Formats: sequence, structure tokens, C-alpha cells
Amino acid sequence: MAQFDLVMPKMGESIAEATILKWVKSVGDSIEEDETILEIATDKVDSEVPSPVNGVLAEIRFQEGDVVEVGKTIAIINTEGEAPAESAPAAAVVETAPSPSPTPQPAASGNGHASPALAQAAVVESTRFYSPLVKNIAKQEGIGMAELEGIAGSGRGGRVTKKDILGYISNRTAAPQVQALATPAAPVMPAASAAPTVAAASPSASGDVEIIEMDRMRKLISEHMVMSKRVSPHVTSYVEADVTNLFNWRNKNKKAFQEKYGEKITFTPIFVEAVARAIGDFPMINVSVDGDKIIRKKNINVGMAAALPSGNLIVPVIKNADHLSLVGLTKAVNDFAGRARAGKLKPDEIQGGTFTLTNVGTFGNVMGAPIINQPQVAIMATGAIRKKPAVLETEYGDVIAVRQMMFLSLSYDHRVVDGFLGGSFLRKVADYLEAFAPNREI
Repeated sequence: MAQFDLVMPKMGESIAEATILKWVKSVGDSIEEDETILEIATDKVDSEVPSPVNGVLAEIRFQEGDVVEVGKTIAIINTEGEAPAESAPAAAVVETAPSPSPTPQPAASGNGHASPALAQAAVVESTRFYSPLVKNIAKQEGIGMAELEGIAGSGRGGRVTKKDILGYISNRTAAPQVQALATPAAPVMPAASAAPTVAAASPSASGDVEIIEMDRMRKLISEHMVMSKRVSPHVTSYVEADVTNLFNWRNKNKKAFQEKYGEKITFTPIFVEAVARAIGDFPMINVSVDGDKIIRKKNINVGMAAALPSGNLIVPVIKNADHLSLVGLTKAVNDFAGRARAGKLKPDEIQGGTFTLTNVGTFGNVMGAPIINQPQVAIMATGAIRKKPAVLETEYGDVIAVRQMMFLSLSYDHRVVDGFLGGSFLRKVADYLEAFAPNREI
């Protein structure tokens, strides 16, 4: 009987271990190639581990919650399709330590009864396989099992993928109970006399507030942001840029660009291009700090903050951004943005960033003061582009004209980036955007 050792995959250059979140398959289950076997997590990202081979899961060597080093064997797969004997030691391990039931538990309402939508999810049983990620999304959106059963799946064997359920949600007509679940009351700080910890989300006795426990990614983001503010003395500089030329060029050429390259061009790749060029002019912005040593990075790897369906953020990294053309940057930006929304980013695609760009203008904000993404020393925010009157210098004198204007802001680590370097770098980015050629070829 041929056997295949499934090892803990490498999740990025700096990741040495990962936590097993959930075994999707049990001992004795048949597995097809590329089918998800388990879900794992690092301090950077959650990820599904697919099977590299067809076979039967013969042995599980680690349980949910275990932290396992990269490269260690976590499971054995019989590749000739033979199920293990019931008396096998691995099967006994699973039986003595069963994983929790994946059935979503209904949230308590103010009167102590489960809400109808979540109660339905708990009652209706199904023989169709759903991954824990899909079940969690369904639970958060108030989708009962009966409704989940009606969603067409594009995965192997008709399996409902994350993309399927997110697409269903976006086209779904919300029922009254779903609207109620999707509009929670604003969270408030608990009173001093309140219990110090809350095991699960539950309304207060008065019913006018709701205590929401952070999910795992939100906890990690919270810890990372607090650490960044503690480690780096933040300073933020601002400039206003006249981006009329690039705004008009993009509007004029976006249709032709898509026809030629099959990609929609947004402002983000143009911003990334300007950032990469400015880093080339001011390489000391592309550094990190190790004690009293400054580590200068030769590669220009620009991270772009992208929103997840959960509302959390993730930062995929465009490696060697200075080597890519505008077309290459557009393809990279669109690919990362799409796969971030679908939860399909690979662990190494969010590693190795040397500078981060966040577009707060996407949310209609004109400017922002972002927090540095450690261990980097700077992060730039681009605000919304707005029509504004501006003074132009012409050969006939100054005139007032309507221009497309935007604010750029740069938060930087004042331990190693002083005002001259930070301000000069930011001004250079604005200069490149303002000098965008209005007749540039696509």
C-alpha cells in the first residue's frame, strides 16, 4: 500500500510554524486531489491545505489547536484508496478526541430565545459537505441550512466555495431577520462592574447594546497596530497634488486599455508606479530597523491594503514593483484584489513587503493618517480625488481653474525617517503624479 506524507506547508519566508484550526476530513474519508483536508493559521493569514494526491486519509498526527513546525508530517494518505482498519491507532486517537460539531450555534436574543434564521441553521441537517469557512460566512449572514442547500456550487463535486456564497450574498434579497442581524448596535466599552471576559457575543441585560467578540484576524490586527504605535514614533506629513492629467488620461483610455490588455485600469497601479519611482530616488524610506541597525532593502516590494468580505484588511505584496510596467502593475493589482475578496491569497503573497500603500479614497475619505505596517518604516495613504478650484501659473499670469485634486499622506517612523526625508519623499510621489503625461501611450 503506497502512502503519502502530508507535511505542514511553508507559509512564507519568516513563518516557522502554523496552528491547525480545523480538520475538514476525518480518518477513513476519501480525498480527491486539490480537495481541502484541513485549515491552518499563522500570525499572518488563515489558509486551506489541499491534498496533493488522490487517496484515503489514513492517519491524523496532530489535533485541532496544535501548533506544528513547518515540514513536519501532519497526516498520512493511502494513495491506493484503501481505508484504514477500524482498530488502527490513528483512528482511535480521533475517536477519543473528536473535533467540535461544525453545526453553527444560534446566538441568544434579548429574551433568551434563538433568532429564527440561526435556529433554522442549527435544526436542518445536510449530507452535503460545507467547509468551515463557508459555514462561518453563512452563520454571520443569517443563512440557514435550507437556504445554503439551494446555493449552486462551482467546486469539485458541486461543493459550495467561498466565492459561490459571497456571490450569492451580493445578489441576495435580504429578509427582515437578516437585515436585523446585519445591523448590530454600536459596540461600547463595558462598565467597570461588568464581567472581565465574555465567552461569546450576547446582548446586555437592557438589550440596547451588543458585545461582539473579535474574530481571530481582528485580534491579530489589533495586536499588530498597538505594537506598531508602541514601537515606532509616528509622524504624518501631507501634500496636495493636482492629478488632473492622470485623471483625464485614465477616463479617456480605460476602455481601450481593457480591450487591449483584458484588464480594468484603476488609479491604484498608477499610484504604485509613482511610489516605486520615488523609492528609487529616496532609498532610505525602503528600510527596516533592527535594534540600533538600519536594514536597507534593495527590492522594492509595495504592499497594497485590500478589504476582505469580513471587513478586515489584508496586505498582498507586489514584489519588485519597480520592474513592472503599468500593464504589469495593473494585472498584479487586479489579481490580488480579486483573490483577496475571494480568500484565495497564498501565504507568501502577503510576505516581504518593504513599503505599504493604502487607498482611503476608496471610502470617500480625503486624507488619513495610517499606522505603519511593521517592520516597515513608512506607509502612504491616497485620498479621494475631488474637483476643486486651484490657482494655475500661465505665461499670461495666474488663473483660477477647476482641477482634479487629491491629498497624499505619509506616516513614518521618526526613529530613522526625519521630516526632510519623509516630506521630500512624499513631495516626489506627488510630483510624479502631477507630471503624468496626458498623451501617454497605453
